[in-house]
Amino acid sequence: MTFSVLPMSQADLDRAVRPKMDGGLGILLTERGNLPLDVLDVDASICGLLARTVVTTEFVNVHDTALEATYVFPLPDRAAVTGMTMTADGRTVEAELQERAAAREEYDRAIAAGRRASIAEEERPDVFTMRVGNIAPGERVTVTLRLAGPLPYEDGAATFRFPLVVAPRYIPGAPLPGPAVGDGHAEDTDAVPDASRISPPVLLPGFPNPLRLSIRVHLDPGGLTLGEVRSSLHAVTGADGHLEIRPGERADRDFVLRLAYSGATQSAVAVPDATGEEGTYQLTLLPPADAAVSARPKDVVLLLDRSGSMAGWKMVAARRAAARVVDTLTGSDRFAVLTFDHAVEHADGLGTGLVEADDRHRFRAVEHLARAEARGGTELLAPLDQGLSLLDAAGEGRDRVLVLVTDGQVGNEDQILAEVAGLVGNTRVHAVGIDRAVNAGFLARLAALGAGRCELVESEDRLDEAMEHIHRRIGAPVLTDLAVRAEGLTHLPDTRSPHRLPGCYPGVPLVITGRYSGAAAGALTITGRTRDDQPFTVTVPVQRRDEPAVTAQWARARLRDLEDRYACGEHDLEPQIVATSLRFGVLCRFTAYVAVDERVVPVDGGLRRVTQPVELPSGWTPPGGPVDAVVPVLSLGAAPMAPLAVAPMPPTFAPARASMRPAGGPPQPFAAIPSTLRMRHTGGAAARHDDGSLRGIVAVEARRLREADGLPPAERRDLLADLASRLGVLLTGVTDPAVEPLRALLVRLNSDEDLAARWRAAREALDAFAAAEPAAGGPPQGRRAAFWKR
Repeated sequence: MTFSVLPMSQADLDRAVRPKMDGGLGILLTERGNLPLDVLDVDASICGLLARTVVTTEFVNVHDTALEATYVFPLPDRAAVTGMTMTADGRTVEAELQERAAAREEYDRAIAAGRRASIAEEERPDVFTMRVGNIAPGERVTVTLRLAGPLPYEDGAATFRFPLVVAPRYIPGAPLPGPAVGDGHAEDTDAVPDASRISPPVLLPGFPNPLRLSIRVHLDPGGLTLGEVRSSLHAVTGADGHLEIRPGERADRDFVLRLAYSGATQSAVAVPDATGEEGTYQLTLLPPADAAVSARPKDVVLLLDRSGSMAGWKMVAARRAAARVVDTLTGSDRFAVLTFDHAVEHADGLGTGLVEADDRHRFRAVEHLARAEARGGTELLAPLDQGLSLLDAAGEGRDRVLVLVTDGQVGNEDQILAEVAGLVGNTRVHAVGIDRAVNAGFLARLAALGAGRCELVESEDRLDEAMEHIHRRIGAPVLTDLAVRAEGLTHLPDTRSPHRLPGCYPGVPLVITGRYSGAAAGALTITGRTRDDQPFTVTVPVQRRDEPAVTAQWARARLRDLEDRYACGEHDLEPQIVATSLRFGVLCRFTAYVAVDERVVPVDGGLRRVTQPVELPSGWTPPGGPVDAVVPVLSLGAAPMAPLAVAPMPPTFAPARASMRPAGGPPQPFAAIPSTLRMRHTGGAAARHDDGSLRGIVAVEARRLREADGLPPAERRDLLADLASRLGVLLTGVTDPAVEPLRALLVRLNSDEDLAARWRAAREALDAFAAAEPAAGGPPQGRRAAFWKR
């Protein structure tokens, strides 16, 4: 197979990668500095809509004492890390997946005993930390990670995106006392207790390329018809199904490859486990080509990020994207435009609420967007809260849409998701991520929470295509109220991913995975309702396939669902998360891969610890400009540090604080990462309501149903589905017996009972609960439960 690859123009490519030669270099000691990471190699094999990737990192010790290297790096947020090896001095050791605290303890024991060891940990769905210890002087140690993940597909094209740099993220909140939990430049705060673990030091512009980067992609259409192949940000050469980037490229932006596919079909595959008793199924549903979507009036809130990290081409692209959304509105729509950094601003002359989308209002909105310039920090929670609250108060009978345009470079992702979970309701949340190193993991989670779409824009050339997709998604889905029924195999309860089935949109296949027991045969039937309230049913025969990557993808998606629910307050899920990760061999935030070479390395003169600095992302303003993150000048001459003694603590998302900085002093460039971790929380979990405030919320829900009594069945069905999702969030962790009627209602709302009966039950239960007298006592209104535990 021979094909052409269409890269960016040479002028655009030069602008994207040319360093500023007048930038400072820090006090680096050699031509390439005493940096430990020498090679980063990405080898991807794509078969249809599945990518298997091997990531190889090679560390070298140029010092005269043993070295511990730390590397903070990104991976595709939907990819499953299924294995790791370490190779040193001619011997390869296969890593073992363990509970995170146990893995850290084993790693620390090996380092203290003078043995080579490595550990890989997940900090965010797309941010990971690797440590490699006791690298002998002059020695090279290679660590390899194995990944498997899906390629997103919509409107006839699949996307392979591999991130190469962790961009600086805005860290909100007040600094926490005591030493840091990591050795990054950001201080830990009450909103982001592990900020120092996701903020590696950054090279200043002009520094010579610190590592040798190679990326190879092997393409197999896998039964589909492959058309045009496009590379967005890198010059690529290739033929006969093989691609590679040109030598000398820098790891300062995502590698993005778009594949034009045709011939996609509905499919259902079953992959049995080794025992044959259970397995994983994957159902791919194509939206009906002739489904009619009636145009309904919309309420749209547009949030535009104008923070400092959006400077340069990103701000230009963001303004264009936002203006495109405004221009697509009709006279029957209402809208609001909010721009934000550390403060939220409304367009002049449009007030603080929703306004009619007439020509005059749209012109004023576009004029406001044109004046937006990058500045300040990314305080994302406040505008999301305001935007969702505007839509929540807008009344029924209209589609509710929130569009967020941002680079997503924030550190308090879990806090934001937990806070907005109870506000989303029936609002569709669409995220447009603009950056060459976008925070894709967070934006995808936010869009999933709002049953919307996430579009990533890595260049201005990609903007029009992405906004066309968003414009289509702003409309209503073609299928709703979806459910899956198995015939001939038994669906295992509470294993489906996504946990809450979204609607099915034009041009976007819906992929549903889950676990089954019994034979790998039979059929999967998916049912739903079209927008005109007609029943929809399709049955797809199951085909057996021996493809372990399908199981790994399910496990990864399942772990993300569970971790998001954990972040929203369901802390009893931790054992289930750990058990799922260990059983299926997929890394998560509660586990870690650890490899130990039993041979002892002579360590004379102590252990030197070095953290690999990362590139400033392409297109970002260098230090001294309006970047809303602190970028330190690097000093690679730090003295060796002694290992730290830290008591074991239970595993959770955020590491424990250990003696990593002198009291009251600045961050130390090469401080050791602590060996244990635990959670700490500042109110990021779902709010716990007292009796009176809960009854007030229920009264609002009851009013909504009363006002919606005359709506068509399809709209009332949507309202009940959204009511069930909100009740589930509100009742999480509430133990008061007085809410049992609401729990009973939640069960009925999630049942297969007919619409009329469920609607009547909801009206009666909500009215009765709202009218009852609140119980005496209870916690003060507004108090929240602890989540990040010190």
